[in-house]
Amino acid sequence: MERVTKAEHKLIFMIAIYLFILFYPMLISIYVFLPLFIGAMSYTLLRGLEKGKTTSLLIAIVYLINLEVNLSLPLFLTIISSFVFYVTLYPSLKHFRHCKVCRPLLSVFLLDIFYLGALFFFDFIFQTQSVFLDSILLYSLVVDMLIVVLL
Repeated sequence: MERVTKAEHKLIFMIAIYLFILFYPMLISIYVFLPLFIGAMSYTLLRGLEKGKTTSLLIAIVYLINLEVNLSLPLFLTIISSFVFYVTLYPSLKHFRHCKVCRPLLSVFLLDIFYLGALFFFDFIFQTQSVFLDSILLYSLVVDMLIVVLL
């Protein structure tokens, strides 16, 4: 049996990430019980901004736009709310530098709450109803927090 090189592993991993980004939001629109990963991808966007990684930025932006399009959510609201969070609240979370788990958990929780608030504000302004607050959103928040702890 031949040995698989590290470059081949990286290529397979990148292909899996791109397939996930392209097809998972479509699956969410069919199977509503799947988690949304809004907080995890928004945190990936913030980490990409902080570290200057363009691949993380691109992956997060494509996923979030694809999710908004497939779920008929307001376009660019997740990205805008993530940027507003990054400018307003994220610098105050730098006090949690020494706790490797606290900062991502708190960031994802606040990003999800911040996006939900922005979505409700959008609905209030335009007199629409984009989302129903139910147990699926709570489930999605818990899974987001677990994913960020694992990453």
